[in-house]
Amino acid sequence: MRTATIRRDTSETKIAVTVNLDGSGVYDVKTGVGFFDHMLEQLSRHGLIDMTIRCDGDLHIDAHHTVEDTALALGAAVAQALGDKRGIRRYGDALSPMDETLTRVALDISGRPWLVWRARFSQARLGDMDTEMFQHFFHSFAQTAGITLHMETLYGDNNHHIAESMFKGLARALRAAVEIDARKADAIPSTKGTLGDATA
Repeated sequence: MRTATIRRDTSETKIAVTVNLDGSGVYDVKTGVGFFDHMLEQLSRHGLIDMTIRCDGDLHIDAHHTVEDTALALGAAVAQALGDKRGIRRYGDALSPMDETLTRVALDISGRPWLVWRARFSQARLGDMDTEMFQHFFHSFAQTAGITLHMETLYGDNNHHIAESMFKGLARALRAAVEIDARKADAIPSTKGTLGDATA
């Protein structure tokens, strides 16, 4: 089983994340930020990645450190669980509709972190989470997971739907990319023979 546990303790947050890339979408998430928990649950359920996440953060200030550091720990856990990435499909994409909203997500588990972001929110907060933190979450996750991530909301009006379609889109794209390709299960999907640095 491709699993990993990451612990990340700073003066701002104390985090423990466990993932199983070959799971069934079972989650146990508690960050102290309700809307964020709801989004992480979508990522687990629709990505079929089992997740246990605990974060004790400085929420008396705001949710910034909690969201950012959880993203960093989650990305690191995914990268660790992938190991040398042998046999993975590497690429994944999804069109994620939610009522009036449609989001497109495409990613490459390349070892070259990057985020292309084309999305807007019309309100500053969703529940107890600042909407500006969504871009920051995906950027931080891409950095430590080592993925090139493109996210674009093609259209949509409801801010909750926009955010949820992003997380569900990432879930489906990630599920496809981490899946083992039965035709090449013994090979690293790169002509360079490695997927661990900026040259792959």
